[in-house]
Amino acid sequence: MITRYHRLSLAIALAGVAASGQAMAGAFQLQEQSVSGQGNSWAGRASNVQDATVVFGNPAGMSFLDRAQLTGGVHYIDASSDISDDNATTLGAPSGGSTDGDMIPHKAIPFGYYVQPINDRWSFGLGVYAPFGLITDYNDDFKGRYFGNYSEVEVITAQPTLSYRFNDKFSVGVGLTYNTIKGELESKAPTAPGDGTINVDGDDEAWGYNVGLIYRPVESTTLGLTYRSKVDYSLDGDVTFTNVVAPGDVTSDASLDITLPETIDFSITHEFNDRWTVMAAATYIRWSRFDELNVENDISPITEKQDYKDSWQYALGLSYRVNPQWLLRTGIAYDESPISDSTRTVRVPSADRTLFSLGAGWTPTPDLTFDVAYTYIQESDAEVDQTSGQFPGTTYSADYDNSLSLFGLQATYRF
Repeated sequence: MITRYHRLSLAIALAGVAASGQAMAGAFQLQEQSVSGQGNSWAGRASNVQDATVVFGNPAGMSFLDRAQLTGGVHYIDASSDISDDNATTLGAPSGGSTDGDMIPHKAIPFGYYVQPINDRWSFGLGVYAPFGLITDYNDDFKGRYFGNYSEVEVITAQPTLSYRFNDKFSVGVGLTYNTIKGELESKAPTAPGDGTINVDGDDEAWGYNVGLIYRPVESTTLGLTYRSKVDYSLDGDVTFTNVVAPGDVTSDASLDITLPETIDFSITHEFNDRWTVMAAATYIRWSRFDELNVENDISPITEKQDYKDSWQYALGLSYRVNPQWLLRTGIAYDESPISDSTRTVRVPSADRTLFSLGAGWTPTPDLTFDVAYTYIQESDAEVDQTSGQFPGTTYSADYDNSLSLFGLQATYRF
């Protein structure tokens, strides 16, 4: 019975993390694909054509770049999580352990883009970035260790893209996305004597696509719309039980299908004059696709309900052009979490988020621009209340207070 439970429920957990936990936006979706966009809290992601990062923000925008350019950068995440009012039981008895909540390691997230105009109408672009990602690493004696003590999921995307500019007002862009996903999860099991360990890992690759539109009804106003498709994965992996079903290690196979959701991103950029520019954006993420998981295995199928909800992100940004060399940015955003109180876990203890950003762009020569940005992210209080279906009397509850600082550095070279 224990073998069946851990083999399949932990495979389910792998998909659960891949669809619900994250470092930046509501759920596991990352926003770290542009530092020039970060300074405005990504408010003009689909409409503000600044550099080659528009390959991700809106592929149609490539047609409004007047020459070839290469953009690369990195985001650095410094997260903090405080746990309070934590209580745990193991098989009906009070359970001790660590209450240290700082379980998100410092992490650097790089990205890179290239745009090459082909002629006056066609442009080609290529981007490599991380659209999804998560790491949570608790101590081995964490009070909630039977529900998860280590989680890591990483998605890397390569996106070749073409755009076509019909005229000075309208352009369209289409890109394919080649996506790789890999993940590793670990949790403890209440065995005697001491704890056992269950480790699961899996990976897959899949294709998706992006479509973008840009329309400029007047020279000072740009409207942008971007659609990023869902991506279907079929993960294959191994589950290793250490001192759980037998002394030592026992390894078996696991497989599951998951879908990462599509998004629709709309934004507007308006230039009041040569100095002031305002941006606004709304993004819809169809997390309701993640309503349940069906795991295939060589013992019996298991279905687990997830009940995630669709969510929205809203952002407002402002830029000020000091002179031809310096551009200052600021922005505020609000991200809804798709995770309800009833589905929140120790692997993904996230809630609604508010973002405050500052940034600057320095162009010492017409060919080179450096961008820096800082974002502070504060989450609403997140309550976790979990009960084990396999081990009666094994529970964990706590209140999480999460915050995060995000630092960004980017360079763009035009040629």
